[in-house]
Amino acid sequence: MERNIVHIDLDSFFVSVERLVNPKLLGQPVLVGGTSDRGVVASCSYEARAFGIHSAMPMKMARQLCPQAIIVKGDTGEYSKYSDIVSEIIGGEVPLYEKSSIDEFYIDLTGMDRFFGCYKLATALRQKIMKETNLPISFALSANKTVSKVGTGEAKPNGQKEILAGTEKNFLAPLSIRKIPMVGDKTYQLLRGMGVSKIHTLQEMPVELMQQVLGENGIVIWRKANGIDTSPVVPYSERKSISTERTFDKDTIDVKKLKGILVGMTEKLAFQLRSEHKLTACISVKIRYSDFNTFNMQARISYTSLDHILIEKIGELFDKLYQKRMLIRLIGVRFSHLVPGGHQYNLFEETVEQIRLYEAMDKIRKRYGKDAVNRAVGMDYEDHGFNAFNGLKK
Repeated sequence: MERNIVHIDLDSFFVSVERLVNPKLLGQPVLVGGTSDRGVVASCSYEARAFGIHSAMPMKMARQLCPQAIIVKGDTGEYSKYSDIVSEIIGGEVPLYEKSSIDEFYIDLTGMDRFFGCYKLATALRQKIMKETNLPISFALSANKTVSKVGTGEAKPNGQKEILAGTEKNFLAPLSIRKIPMVGDKTYQLLRGMGVSKIHTLQEMPVELMQQVLGENGIVIWRKANGIDTSPVVPYSERKSISTERTFDKDTIDVKKLKGILVGMTEKLAFQLRSEHKLTACISVKIRYSDFNTFNMQARISYTSLDHILIEKIGELFDKLYQKRMLIRLIGVRFSHLVPGGHQYNLFEETVEQIRLYEAMDKIRKRYGKDAVNRAVGMDYEDHGFNAFNGLKK
């Protein structure tokens, strides 16, 4: 059966939500992100992009490129609210969808063409989302996720596109290799050094050469360049929380040790959040005393996945909760109210240096293991037979 996969993208999502709140921003060059010169652009309007501004650019540079730009500090609560509304609309209209980020969705309409016509159904869904949210939205329909995602980029802003089965290679051929998912800056520079700038050149290259240059990723990129992608749409199910806890062999009252362990726990859970491209808005600390009485305390926070913010908040909760001054048998940390998202959320507050630091630390952990780099204060934390991410014995 011929597959029919739709990719939906909410155009300049953060900016679009800000314009709903403040219509005076319509038609203006708008930057959402950290408001200081050391901040970073999380999202920008198409008017701002005309000046060469893009997301993850230092705010100071963006100001220089467009001095008249209006800078807005992000509102994570509003963005999550509208993302949830769109999720509910899509969930109520289609049989299978995947939420790949806060503002992107894949929908599997395979088999629906016999009843409605997939492009017609996708068009009606887009119109419903725009009517109920007033948000601009683009989509593309094709036989697979890669071609649909690239197609959405070509349909923007606020447009739609269908790539008919059998025309995938011709559609991709004239586009820049930057359009291929998985082609980041390093891969792009490597391929440009080989004289490759357009996708049609990749299509004509032997797959063995791509494998020799880029390893297994080279094969995947070659397949994507040729419009080949069999990856499924993964049914959306929101993970509500992640947690970890530690039971001591010997009950303790050593507060310094306890806080160090909490730091280690928080670091590892925060790393998991970033690895899964998620953010938390609610944190909690659990204490079980030697008499087996157990107490919990939680707090709502702004959406984040950054260690230093979470560590500070967890420490504050522990100080409020630990009042009995009794021996402790168990402590635990839990993050809940999880939403899809990534560094863009964190760009609202953080500096370029902090973001690069976290990216470097996560890269080390992914390559050498989650314990490869940690804060010194958290070195007392070890798994001790427990899985650091869910509290279950190994």
